Amino acid sequence: MQAIILAAGMGRRLKKLTENQPKCMVHVNGIPMIERMLKQLDHYHLNQIIIVTGHKGKELRSFIASLSIHTPVTYIDNPVYKTTNNIYSLYLAKDHLLKDDTLLLESDLIFEQEVLTQIINDPYPNLALVAHFESWMDGTVVLLDEQDNIMKFLTRKDFKFEDIHTYYKTVNIYKFSRSFSATHYVPFLEAYSKALGNNEYYEQVLKVISLLDDHDLKATRLENGFWYEIDDEQDLDIAESIFTDSQSRLTRLSRRYGGFWRYPGLLDFCYLVNPYFPNSRLMGEIKASFEELATSYPSGLDVNNLLAAKSLGLDRNQVLTGNGAAELIKPLIRSFKNAVGVLRPSFEEYGSCAQNAIPFAVPSPDFTYTAQDIMDFYKDKELDALVLVNPDNPTGNYIPKADVLSLAGYCKARNTVFILDESFIDFSSAEESPSLMSQEILDAYENLVLIKSISKSYGIPGLRLGLLTSSNPEILNLVRQELPIWNINSLAEYFLQIFEKYQSDYHEALERFKGTREELYRSLRSIRQLKLYPSEANFIMCEIIDGCSASQIAELLLNRYNILVKDLSHKPGMEGREFIRIAVRTRADNERLADALKHILR
Repeated sequence: MQAIILAAGMGRRLKKLTENQPKCMVHVNGIPMIERMLKQLDHYHLNQIIIVTGHKGKELRSFIASLSIHTPVTYIDNPVYKTTNNIYSLYLAKDHLLKDDTLLLESDLIFEQEVLTQIINDPYPNLALVAHFESWMDGTVVLLDEQDNIMKFLTRKDFKFEDIHTYYKTVNIYKFSRSFSATHYVPFLEAYSKALGNNEYYEQVLKVISLLDDHDLKATRLENGFWYEIDDEQDLDIAESIFTDSQSRLTRLSRRYGGFWRYPGLLDFCYLVNPYFPNSRLMGEIKASFEELATSYPSGLDVNNLLAAKSLGLDRNQVLTGNGAAELIKPLIRSFKNAVGVLRPSFEEYGSCAQNAIPFAVPSPDFTYTAQDIMDFYKDKELDALVLVNPDNPTGNYIPKADVLSLAGYCKARNTVFILDESFIDFSSAEESPSLMSQEILDAYENLVLIKSISKSYGIPGLRLGLLTSSNPEILNLVRQELPIWNINSLAEYFLQIFEKYQSDYHEALERFKGTREELYRSLRSIRQLKLYPSEANFIMCEIIDGCSASQIAELLLNRYNILVKDLSHKPGMEGREFIRIAVRTRADNERLADALKHILR
């Protein structure tokens, strides 16, 4: 077997990175793509590697000559690479296709070794390596039957986004037998090039061949290993976060703070959302209006405040909507010139925004605390504001509603603003109606400010919705003046408009969630090396008690199982002990996580 690598393209979308070097020499974490690919191919003792060069071809040859590659390398130059596409590059290599079985690759790919191993070891002679289509992908897409025969290469006209669950994206790695090249590919390649020119892609020939009754081309669905195609700077950025050493991968991924839909197969147990809401009916209503919403301006802040207030049964003048709760937290906390009381460990956004934070470091080893504990700690300290997240993040600690009200009264007597974050309150099963978000309570406690992230409990982090409510006009005005007129988008506004009629579905989803949380708790509790902390939120905090570090567990979960959890080892207030935080997802996802942890900690 031989390999043909197409490396003539200019890689214009990588801008300055390809001005003075071919695209395949762009570095991914310090290693040129072509070096990585050649060393991977070198493992298989191929007869030769043929590289079709073009843009900066001399530089590429010189670089490859400096590498320790044992497989013989042959070069073919494409002198008209500026005006042709990869169909012509492959046309130039057609004689080699007739001499040996061939592995065909594009040079802008990066992949793990097992990706190549799968297609090489597959006994079928003529294969396209494919991966399940994801919404962010671009390029050649195919339909397969149950026997992995390629039924159709889809055109843009054929493509329907509602059917993407049935689509497969070609990885741009193919295997052709010598006989297939002789009887099918090369004859069609020559005819296609003569008839339609050389400014096309070689997959067009495969598309024509697939229309034959006996085309003899199958697909092999990628089972293991990561791959990525690098066309632009964003692709390069993502590839560098995937193809790095095990320690750096966790760090790089964590610093992205989301956008994980572009990481194939990643299970995100780090970020916290409701796994059972919104339901398909609500999502269907949003999808039906998507085109109009995407092409229309949202309403201004006042209208969206009214929408939120109406759904919550509150005074429209006492509600502010935000582009996520974070947009409301920052101006609120920074408006206080003097001390702000915060808890540790807790959600760090409040403490990091405060000009003068006075932390209450929870003293109990199990991180439980009461309203009385907080009042005792701050009794001799003057505060502008006191912050409580209830249930707390990451501990899941919960303070009963009556005690939270006593804390609000304590702050009122001291002329202190009481900021209560109820982002996780809907997940609590400790008591009925645990929330303080009612008109009666707001009117009774003018010093009370309620914050709620709609992302968490309603499962819509991508819409970026948060709420702030208070009966204190001075506080509302301080925050409001920092908000733009259009601070939430049309999709978020539409959600505010329609979600009230889905409240019964929402409550059913919460009840279902609570059962799932209990199941996950029982499953994790069976792992001897984990100490679990009771949680009233949509996550469970676990302490590692067998000498293994939280970072090691998080890295192993990510690198072996493609599962992301929150490593709490560097969180203020948790130093010296090893904790991870695990979000509650669907039962099937939770089972995968529990099985992975059992294998790691057995």
